[in-house]
Amino acid sequence: MKPGLRSHGGHAIRFVPSEQLDDDGYEHRIYTTGQVSTRKDNWHDLFNALVWMRFPGLKVAMNALHYQAIPDQTDGRRGPLRDALTLFDECGVIVLSDSAELLNRLAQRRWHDAFLGGNFSTSVQIFICGHAMLEKYLSPYKSMTAKALLLHVDPALLEGPRHEILRHIDQAISARMLRGELITTPPSLAPLPLAGVPGWWPRDAQQESGFYTDQQVFRPAPRTLVPALVNDL
Repeated sequence: MKPGLRSHGGHAIRFVPSEQLDDDGYEHRIYTTGQVSTRKDNWHDLFNALVWMRFPGLKVAMNALHYQAIPDQTDGRRGPLRDALTLFDECGVIVLSDSAELLNRLAQRRWHDAFLGGNFSTSVQIFICGHAMLEKYLSPYKSMTAKALLLHVDPALLEGPRHEILRHIDQAISARMLRGELITTPPSLAPLPLAGVPGWWPRDAQQESGFYTDQQVFRPAPRTLVPALVNDL
């Protein structure tokens, strides 16, 4: 865990066994006490803890946004912002590329063009930040689909060490989110079938053109699609 990490409520972040805590609201508790409820012998919560360690700024920012939005809930519904945050927290990936065109192909669900029509392997880096998505990789299947935040970045960023890229995007994304940017509603995130990422589906020796014709996985865009935004970072 990042030394000195605190919630926006000012409390040191720490993992506490769930049985020691009252049922007073997961996000509310983190913000007001710093306590992250963690179940024993539970893969889901283990991966959640690992994401806290990898993306501390992002997790603190998402918690703050959840907490601030709680008073706006009506009829037990979380509202569009909290729905989007939950999707990203559970199934999110961060997609970085120096090619806005390639990112737009992903947003438009032009799967063949995106994965095979450009230099995907050299111009894209992907970071999984959704702990439920990490858990799915215990027993992966072809139709695993993440919720992607698409970010256009300077080529120089992608040339740096991966740990430096990680540090930079954690700080930059969390700051932007706290200003009400990047993720505001579920459509802010683009569906991304992870099996299509070159090299991410070893069960198929060749991710050739025919691989992407499976419409149960690589679903065509509806006529009324409003693509997720490609954001500059």
